[in-house]
Amino acid sequence: MNIAMIGAGYVGLVSGACFADFGHNVVCVDLDTAKIGALKRGEIPIFEPGLDDLVVKNVEDGRLAFTTGLAAAVANAEAVFIAVGTPSRRGDGHADLSFVYQAAKDIAQAAHGFTVVVTKSTVPVGTGDEVERILAKTNASGELAVVSNPEFLREGAAINDFKRPDRIVIGSENRRAKDVMSEIYRPLFLNNAPLVFTDRRTSELIKYASNAFLATKITFINEMADLCEKVGANVQQVARGIGLDNRIGPKFLHAGPGYGGSCFPKDILALIKTAQDFGTPVRLIETVAVVNDERKRAMAQKVIDACGGCVKGKTIGILGLAFKPNTDDMRDAPSQVIIKTLQEAGATIRGFDPGSMGQAKIVMPEITYCDDAYSCAQDADALVIVTEWDAFRALDFDRIKNAMSAPVLIDLRNIYSAQDIEKIGLTYVGVGIAPKGFAPQQR
Repeated sequence: MNIAMIGAGYVGLVSGACFADFGHNVVCVDLDTAKIGALKRGEIPIFEPGLDDLVVKNVEDGRLAFTTGLAAAVANAEAVFIAVGTPSRRGDGHADLSFVYQAAKDIAQAAHGFTVVVTKSTVPVGTGDEVERILAKTNASGELAVVSNPEFLREGAAINDFKRPDRIVIGSENRRAKDVMSEIYRPLFLNNAPLVFTDRRTSELIKYASNAFLATKITFINEMADLCEKVGANVQQVARGIGLDNRIGPKFLHAGPGYGGSCFPKDILALIKTAQDFGTPVRLIETVAVVNDERKRAMAQKVIDACGGCVKGKTIGILGLAFKPNTDDMRDAPSQVIIKTLQEAGATIRGFDPGSMGQAKIVMPEITYCDDAYSCAQDADALVIVTEWDAFRALDFDRIKNAMSAPVLIDLRNIYSAQDIEKIGLTYVGVGIAPKGFAPQQR
Protein backbone atom coordinates (compact mmCIF):
# COMPACT_ATOMS: atom_id res chain seq x y z
CA MET A 1 0.00 0.00 0.00
CA ASN A 2 1.01 3.62 -0.45
CA ILE A 3 1.52 5.37 2.88
CA ALA A 4 2.38 8.97 3.75
CA MET A 5 3.91 9.60 7.16
CA ILE A 6 3.51 13.21 8.28
CA GLY A 7 6.38 13.88 10.65
CA ALA A 8 9.83 12.30 10.44
CA GLY A 9 10.60 12.46 14.13
CA TYR A 10 11.05 9.47 16.40
CA VAL A 11 7.63 7.89 15.92
CA GLY A 12 7.26 8.82 12.26
CA LEU A 13 10.72 7.67 11.23
CA VAL A 14 10.59 4.35 13.07
CA SER A 15 7.03 3.63 11.91
CA GLY A 16 7.74 4.66 8.34
CA ALA A 17 10.88 2.52 8.11
CA CYS A 18 9.11 -0.50 9.59
CA PHE A 19 6.09 -0.15 7.29
CA ALA A 20 8.49 0.05 4.34
CA ASP A 21 10.24 -3.07 5.60
CA PHE A 22 6.84 -4.81 5.53
CA GLY A 23 6.73 -4.09 1.80
CA HIS A 24 4.62 -0.92 1.74
CA ASN A 25 5.64 2.19 -0.18
CA VAL A 26 6.23 4.94 2.36
CA VAL A 27 6.99 8.63 2.00
CA CYS A 28 7.99 10.46 5.19
CA VAL A 29 7.14 14.17 5.13
CA ASP A 30 8.68 16.82 7.35
CA LEU A 31 8.92 20.61 7.14
CA ASP A 32 12.47 20.54 8.53
CA THR A 33 14.54 20.81 5.35
CA ALA A 34 17.79 20.07 7.19
CA LYS A 35 16.35 16.87 8.63
CA ILE A 36 15.00 15.71 5.28
CA GLY A 37 18.31 16.52 3.62
CA ALA A 38 20.17 14.48 6.22
CA LEU A 39 17.80 11.54 5.84
CA LYS A 40 18.25 11.56 2.08
CA ARG A 41 22.00 11.31 2.69
CA GLY A 42 21.45 8.35 5.00
CA GLU A 43 22.12 10.35 8.16
CA ILE A 44 19.76 9.40 11.01
CA PRO A 45 18.97 12.33 13.33
CA ILE A 46 18.17 10.15 16.37
CA PHE A 47 19.96 7.35 18.17
CA GLU A 48 17.95 4.14 17.93
CA PRO A 49 19.63 0.74 17.59
CA GLY A 50 19.18 -0.76 14.12
CA LEU A 51 17.29 2.19 12.66
CA ASP A 52 20.10 3.43 10.41
CA ASP A 53 20.45 0.06 8.68
CA LEU A 54 16.68 -0.29 8.32
CA VAL A 55 16.33 3.15 6.74
CA VAL A 56 19.24 2.71 4.34
CA LYS A 57 18.04 -0.75 3.25
CA ASN A 58 14.51 0.38 2.42
CA VAL A 59 15.65 3.56 0.70
CA GLU A 60 17.94 1.49 -1.52
CA ASP A 61 15.09 -0.92 -2.23
CA GLY A 62 12.88 1.98 -3.31
CA ARG A 63 10.19 1.57 -0.66
CA LEU A 64 11.11 4.50 1.59
CA ALA A 65 11.54 8.14 0.59
CA PHE A 66 11.75 11.52 2.31
CA THR A 67 10.35 14.88 1.23
CA THR A 68 9.20 18.29 2.39
CA GLY A 69 6.38 18.23 -0.14
CA LEU A 70 3.24 17.08 1.63
CA ALA A 71 0.76 17.53 -1.22
CA ALA A 72 2.25 14.98 -3.63
CA ALA A 73 2.87 12.43 -0.88
CA VAL A 74 -0.71 12.64 0.40
CA ALA A 75 -2.30 12.67 -3.07
CA ASN A 76 -0.78 9.27 -3.83
CA ALA A 77 -1.47 7.71 -0.42
CA GLU A 78 -4.18 5.30 0.63
CA ALA A 79 -3.37 5.98 4.28
CA VAL A 80 -1.85 9.09 5.81
CA PHE A 81 -0.37 8.85 9.29
CA ILE A 82 -0.08 11.93 11.49
CA ALA A 83 3.06 11.48 13.58
CA VAL A 84 3.88 15.03 14.65
CA GLY A 85 4.85 16.23 18.11
CA THR A 86 2.31 16.87 20.88
CA PRO A 87 4.42 18.56 23.57
CA SER A 88 3.01 19.93 26.78
CA ARG A 89 1.49 23.34 26.15
CA ARG A 90 3.14 26.16 28.01
CA GLY A 91 1.08 27.61 30.81
CA ASP A 92 -1.49 24.88 31.40
CA GLY A 93 0.09 21.48 30.74
CA HIS A 94 -2.42 20.38 28.11
CA ALA A 95 -1.08 18.62 25.02
CA ASP A 96 -0.27 21.13 22.28
CA LEU A 97 -2.28 19.87 19.30
CA SER A 98 -1.48 22.70 16.92
CA PHE A 99 0.82 20.52 14.80
CA VAL A 100 -1.83 17.78 14.58
CA TYR A 101 -4.54 20.20 13.49
CA GLN A 102 -2.31 21.89 10.94
CA ALA A 103 -1.41 18.49 9.50
CA ALA A 104 -5.12 17.67 9.23
CA LYS A 105 -5.77 20.86 7.25
CA ASP A 106 -2.88 20.18 4.91
CA ILE A 107 -3.96 16.57 4.40
CA ALA A 108 -7.55 17.58 3.60
CA GLN A 109 -6.37 19.98 0.92
CA ALA A 110 -4.17 17.37 -0.76
CA ALA A 111 -6.11 14.10 -0.45
CA HIS A 112 -7.76 12.44 -3.45
CA GLY A 113 -10.28 9.59 -3.29
CA PHE A 114 -10.93 7.49 -0.22
CA THR A 115 -8.11 8.14 2.23
CA VAL A 116 -7.63 6.89 5.78
CA VAL A 117 -6.19 9.58 8.05
CA VAL A 118 -4.49 7.89 10.99
CA THR A 119 -3.54 9.68 14.18
CA LYS A 120 -0.29 8.06 15.35
CA SER A 121 0.67 10.91 17.63
CA THR A 122 -0.31 10.60 21.27
CA VAL A 123 -3.38 12.78 21.66
CA PRO A 124 -6.07 13.40 24.29
CA VAL A 125 -9.52 11.86 24.08
CA GLY A 126 -11.65 13.59 21.47
CA THR A 127 -8.79 14.73 19.25
CA GLY A 128 -9.93 12.41 16.45
CA ASP A 129 -13.35 14.08 16.50
CA GLU A 130 -11.72 17.48 16.00
CA VAL A 131 -9.48 16.14 13.23
CA GLU A 132 -12.60 14.78 11.54
CA ARG A 133 -14.29 18.17 11.84
CA ILE A 134 -11.24 19.93 10.35
CA LEU A 135 -11.12 17.50 7.44
CA ALA A 136 -14.82 17.96 6.69
CA LYS A 137 -14.58 21.74 6.92
CA THR A 138 -11.51 21.93 4.69
CA ASN A 139 -12.58 19.34 2.14
CA ALA A 140 -16.36 18.87 2.35
CA SER A 141 -16.51 16.56 -0.65
CA GLY A 142 -13.56 14.40 0.37
CA GLU A 143 -13.78 10.73 1.32
CA LEU A 144 -11.69 10.87 4.47
CA ALA A 145 -11.95 8.44 7.40
CA VAL A 146 -10.22 9.24 10.70
CA VAL A 147 -8.61 6.43 12.68
CA SER A 148 -6.75 6.37 16.01
CA ASN A 149 -3.71 4.08 16.03
CA PRO A 150 -1.52 4.93 19.04
CA GLU A 151 2.12 3.90 19.17
CA PHE A 152 3.64 1.82 21.97
CA LEU A 153 7.33 2.12 21.13
CA ARG A 154 10.04 2.00 23.76
CA GLU A 155 13.04 4.12 22.93
CA GLY A 156 16.00 1.81 22.53
CA ALA A 157 13.81 -1.11 21.46
CA ALA A 158 11.44 0.58 19.03
CA ILE A 159 12.00 -1.61 15.97
CA ASN A 160 11.38 -4.81 17.90
CA ASP A 161 8.33 -3.25 19.54
CA PHE A 162 6.91 -2.28 16.15
CA LYS A 163 7.53 -5.65 14.53
CA ARG A 164 6.64 -7.79 17.53
CA PRO A 165 3.99 -5.76 19.35
CA ASP A 166 1.99 -6.85 22.37
CA ARG A 167 -1.05 -5.41 20.60
CA ILE A 168 -2.08 -3.08 17.80
CA VAL A 169 -4.88 -0.73 18.83
CA ILE A 170 -7.11 0.61 16.06
CA GLY A 171 -9.88 3.04 16.88
CA SER A 172 -12.50 3.27 14.14
CA GLU A 173 -16.06 2.26 13.39
CA ASN A 174 -15.67 2.74 9.64
CA ARG A 175 -15.60 -0.62 7.85
CA ARG A 176 -13.52 0.56 4.90
CA ALA A 177 -10.99 2.17 7.23
CA LYS A 178 -10.75 -1.04 9.28
CA ASP A 179 -10.06 -3.01 6.11
CA VAL A 180 -7.27 -0.62 5.12
CA MET A 181 -5.69 -0.82 8.58
CA SER A 182 -5.93 -4.62 8.57
CA GLU A 183 -4.12 -4.70 5.24
CA ILE A 184 -1.41 -2.35 6.46
CA TYR A 185 -0.70 -4.55 9.49
CA ARG A 186 -1.28 -7.86 7.68
CA PRO A 187 2.47 -8.72 7.69
CA LEU A 188 2.28 -8.96 11.48
CA PHE A 189 -0.38 -11.65 11.39
CA LEU A 190 2.38 -14.29 11.24
CA ASN A 191 3.57 -13.06 14.65
CA ASN A 192 0.03 -13.48 16.01
CA ALA A 193 -0.01 -9.81 16.98
CA PRO A 194 -3.52 -9.08 18.28
CA LEU A 195 -5.42 -6.30 16.53
CA VAL A 196 -7.62 -4.57 19.07
CA PHE A 197 -10.46 -2.81 17.24
CA THR A 198 -12.39 -0.30 19.28
CA ASP A 199 -13.97 3.11 18.93
CA ARG A 200 -11.74 6.13 18.43
CA ARG A 201 -12.09 7.72 21.87
CA THR A 202 -11.37 4.44 23.63
CA SER A 203 -8.27 3.98 21.50
CA GLU A 204 -7.01 7.43 22.42
CA LEU A 205 -7.50 6.75 26.12
CA ILE A 206 -5.81 3.34 25.97
CA LYS A 207 -2.50 5.03 25.15
CA TYR A 208 -2.66 7.46 28.07
CA ALA A 209 -3.94 4.83 30.48
CA SER A 210 -1.10 2.47 29.52
CA ASN A 211 1.61 5.04 30.18
CA ALA A 212 -0.02 6.18 33.41
CA PHE A 213 -0.17 2.62 34.72
CA LEU A 214 3.48 1.94 33.89
CA ALA A 215 4.52 5.22 35.50
CA THR A 216 2.56 4.20 38.58
CA LYS A 217 4.46 0.90 38.80
CA ILE A 218 7.78 2.77 38.60
CA THR A 219 6.72 5.24 41.26
CA PHE A 220 5.35 2.48 43.50
CA ILE A 221 8.60 0.51 43.54
CA ASN A 222 10.58 3.71 44.14
CA GLU A 223 8.53 4.41 47.25
CA MET A 224 9.01 0.81 48.35
CA ALA A 225 12.75 1.35 47.87
CA ASP A 226 12.68 4.24 50.34
CA LEU A 227 10.84 2.06 52.84
CA CYS A 228 13.33 -0.79 52.31
CA GLU A 229 16.22 1.49 53.26
CA LYS A 230 14.51 2.41 56.51
CA VAL A 231 13.44 -1.07 57.60
CA GLY A 232 16.45 -3.05 56.38
CA ALA A 233 14.86 -4.82 53.41
CA ASN A 234 16.12 -5.25 49.84
CA VAL A 235 13.97 -3.69 47.13
CA GLN A 236 15.34 -5.95 44.39
CA GLN A 237 14.15 -9.00 46.29
CA VAL A 238 10.85 -7.29 47.08
CA ALA A 239 10.38 -6.55 43.37
CA ARG A 240 11.16 -10.14 42.44
CA GLY A 241 8.83 -11.46 45.12
CA ILE A 242 5.86 -9.41 43.98
CA GLY A 243 6.73 -9.56 40.27
CA LEU A 244 6.41 -13.34 40.22
CA ASP A 245 2.72 -12.82 40.88
CA ASN A 246 1.16 -13.06 37.42
CA ARG A 247 -1.36 -10.40 38.38
CA ILE A 248 1.48 -7.92 38.88
CA GLY A 249 4.34 -9.01 36.61
CA PRO A 250 8.04 -8.10 36.85
CA LYS A 251 8.28 -5.28 34.30
CA PHE A 252 8.71 -1.66 35.43
CA LEU A 253 9.54 -2.76 38.98
CA HIS A 254 13.15 -1.55 38.98
CA ALA A 255 13.87 1.08 41.59
CA GLY A 256 15.80 4.09 40.38
CA PRO A 257 15.85 7.88 40.01
CA GLY A 258 12.38 8.19 38.49
CA TYR A 259 10.94 8.18 34.99
CA GLY A 260 11.69 10.69 32.26
CA GLY A 261 11.79 10.81 28.48
CA SER A 262 9.54 12.14 25.76
CA CYS A 263 6.37 10.24 26.70
CA PHE A 264 5.62 9.59 30.35
CA PRO A 265 5.98 13.14 31.76
CA LYS A 266 3.94 14.92 29.10
CA ASP A 267 1.37 12.13 28.63
CA ILE A 268 0.66 11.87 32.33
CA LEU A 269 0.28 15.63 32.62
CA ALA A 270 -2.07 15.64 29.63
CA LEU A 271 -4.16 12.84 31.16
CA ILE A 272 -4.40 14.74 34.43
CA LYS A 273 -5.56 17.88 32.62
CA THR A 274 -8.10 15.96 30.54
CA ALA A 275 -9.55 14.29 33.64
CA GLN A 276 -9.80 17.65 35.42
CA ASP A 277 -11.56 19.19 32.42
CA PHE A 278 -14.18 16.44 32.54
CA GLY A 279 -14.64 16.74 36.30
CA THR A 280 -13.16 13.32 37.11
CA PRO A 281 -9.74 14.06 38.62
CA VAL A 282 -7.31 11.13 38.69
CA ARG A 283 -5.88 11.56 42.18
CA LEU A 284 -3.59 8.55 41.98
CA ILE A 285 -1.98 9.77 38.76
CA GLU A 286 -1.66 13.29 40.12
CA THR A 287 0.28 11.88 43.07
CA VAL A 288 2.47 9.80 40.75
CA ALA A 289 3.53 12.95 38.89
CA VAL A 290 4.35 14.82 42.11
CA VAL A 291 6.25 11.91 43.67
CA ASN A 292 8.29 11.38 40.50
CA ASP A 293 9.33 15.03 40.38
CA GLU A 294 10.41 14.86 44.02
CA ARG A 295 12.25 11.61 43.36
CA LYS A 296 14.91 13.20 41.17
CA ARG A 297 15.82 15.79 43.79
CA ALA A 298 15.85 13.07 46.44
CA MET A 299 18.44 11.17 44.41
CA ALA A 300 20.65 14.26 44.38
CA GLN A 301 20.31 14.40 48.16
CA LYS A 302 21.33 10.73 48.33
CA VAL A 303 24.55 11.70 46.55
CA ILE A 304 25.11 14.58 48.95
CA ASP A 305 24.54 12.32 51.95
CA ALA A 306 26.99 9.76 50.55
CA CYS A 307 29.58 12.53 50.38
CA GLY A 308 29.25 13.29 54.07
CA GLY A 309 26.40 15.76 53.80
CA CYS A 310 28.21 18.38 51.72
CA VAL A 311 29.43 18.49 48.11
CA LYS A 312 30.63 22.10 48.05
CA GLY A 313 33.97 22.16 46.26
CA LYS A 314 33.76 18.46 45.42
CA THR A 315 33.84 16.79 42.02
CA ILE A 316 31.06 14.36 41.15
CA GLY A 317 31.28 12.02 38.17
CA ILE A 318 27.97 11.18 36.47
CA LEU A 319 27.73 8.02 34.35
CA GLY A 320 24.68 8.14 32.10
CA LEU A 321 22.89 11.30 31.02
CA ALA A 322 20.05 10.10 28.76
CA PHE A 323 16.80 9.19 30.49
CA LYS A 324 17.35 5.51 29.62
CA PRO A 325 19.96 3.40 27.78
CA ASN A 326 20.09 2.96 24.01
CA THR A 327 18.76 6.43 23.27
CA ASP A 328 20.09 9.97 23.07
CA ASP A 329 16.87 11.44 24.44
CA MET A 330 17.52 14.01 27.17
CA ARG A 331 13.92 15.13 27.60
CA ASP A 332 13.01 15.13 31.30
CA ALA A 333 16.05 12.95 32.01
CA PRO A 334 16.59 12.49 35.77
CA SER A 335 20.25 13.40 35.24
CA GLN A 336 19.30 17.01 34.52
CA VAL A 337 17.60 17.56 37.87
CA ILE A 338 20.24 15.59 39.76
CA ILE A 339 23.08 17.55 38.19
CA LYS A 340 21.39 20.92 38.67
CA THR A 341 20.72 20.16 42.34
CA LEU A 342 24.31 19.08 42.92
CA GLN A 343 25.60 22.20 41.18
CA GLU A 344 23.39 24.37 43.36
CA ALA A 345 24.97 22.62 46.36
CA GLY A 346 28.42 23.64 45.10
CA ALA A 347 29.61 20.53 43.24
CA THR A 348 31.62 20.42 40.03
CA ILE A 349 30.18 17.89 37.57
CA ARG A 350 31.94 15.60 35.13
CA GLY A 351 29.70 13.52 32.86
CA PHE A 352 29.81 10.72 30.32
CA ASP A 353 27.16 8.92 28.27
CA PRO A 354 27.79 6.41 25.45
CA GLY A 355 24.99 7.78 23.27
CA SER A 356 23.65 11.17 24.33
CA MET A 357 26.71 13.40 24.63
CA GLY A 358 25.65 15.53 21.67
CA GLN A 359 22.18 16.19 23.03
CA ALA A 360 23.44 16.56 26.60
CA LYS A 361 25.86 19.31 25.61
CA ILE A 362 22.93 21.30 24.23
CA VAL A 363 20.87 21.20 27.43
CA MET A 364 23.76 21.12 29.94
CA PRO A 365 26.65 23.05 28.38
CA GLU A 366 28.14 24.00 31.74
CA ILE A 367 29.40 20.58 32.86
CA THR A 368 32.68 18.90 31.88
CA TYR A 369 32.23 16.08 29.38
CA CYS A 370 34.55 13.09 29.43
CA ASP A 371 35.59 10.50 26.86
CA ASP A 372 34.74 7.43 28.93
CA ALA A 373 33.80 6.20 32.40
CA TYR A 374 37.39 6.20 33.62
CA SER A 375 38.16 9.78 32.70
CA CYS A 376 34.83 10.68 34.32
CA ALA A 377 36.04 9.08 37.55
CA GLN A 378 39.37 10.92 37.49
CA ASP A 379 39.83 12.93 40.71
CA ALA A 380 36.11 12.50 41.54
CA ASP A 381 34.89 12.51 45.13
CA ALA A 382 31.99 10.29 44.10
CA LEU A 383 30.89 8.41 41.01
CA VAL A 384 27.16 8.16 40.28
CA ILE A 385 25.51 5.67 37.89
CA VAL A 386 22.35 7.38 36.64
CA THR A 387 21.60 5.44 33.41
CA GLU A 388 22.10 1.68 33.12
CA TRP A 389 23.97 1.45 29.81
CA ASP A 390 25.56 -1.93 29.10
CA ALA A 391 28.91 -0.14 28.93
CA PHE A 392 28.65 0.47 32.68
CA ARG A 393 27.89 -3.13 33.68
CA ALA A 394 31.45 -4.47 33.69
CA LEU A 395 33.63 -1.59 34.79
CA ASP A 396 37.18 -2.07 36.08
CA PHE A 397 36.67 -0.82 39.62
CA ASP A 398 40.28 -1.26 40.62
CA ARG A 399 41.11 1.27 37.91
CA ILE A 400 38.23 3.50 38.98
CA LYS A 401 39.23 3.37 42.63
CA ASN A 402 42.79 4.41 41.79
CA ALA A 403 41.50 7.31 39.68
CA MET A 404 39.13 8.75 42.28
CA SER A 405 39.89 11.19 45.06
CA ALA A 406 37.41 9.38 47.31
CA PRO A 407 36.21 5.80 46.64
CA VAL A 408 32.43 6.33 46.70
CA LEU A 409 30.03 4.72 44.21
CA ILE A 410 26.36 5.71 44.20
CA ASP A 411 24.51 3.20 42.01
CA LEU A 412 21.07 4.65 41.26
CA ARG A 413 20.19 1.66 39.05
CA ASN A 414 21.38 -1.16 41.32
CA ILE A 415 23.38 -2.82 38.57
CA TYR A 416 26.13 -3.87 41.02
CA SER A 417 26.02 -5.66 44.34
CA ALA A 418 27.23 -3.92 47.46
CA GLN A 419 29.25 -6.97 48.47
CA ASP A 420 31.24 -7.08 45.22
CA ILE A 421 31.99 -3.36 45.19
CA GLU A 422 32.94 -3.16 48.84
CA LYS A 423 35.40 -6.05 48.39
CA ILE A 424 37.33 -3.80 46.04
CA GLY A 425 37.46 -1.09 48.66
CA LEU A 426 34.79 1.33 47.48
CA THR A 427 31.88 2.58 49.53
CA TYR A 428 28.69 1.43 47.83
CA VAL A 429 25.33 3.20 48.00
CA GLY A 430 22.39 1.65 46.17
CA VAL A 431 18.67 2.34 45.96
CA GLY A 432 16.35 0.47 48.28
CA ILE A 433 19.21 -1.39 49.88
CA ALA A 434 19.98 -0.90 53.56
CA PRO A 435 23.46 0.59 54.10
CA LYS A 436 26.30 -1.45 55.56
CA GLY A 437 26.03 -1.70 59.30
CA PHE A 438 22.29 -1.05 59.25
CA ALA A 439 20.60 -1.54 62.59
CA PRO A 440 16.79 -1.42 62.67
CA GLN A 441 15.34 1.21 64.96
CA GLN A 442 12.90 0.02 67.57
CA ARG A 443 9.64 1.90 67.60
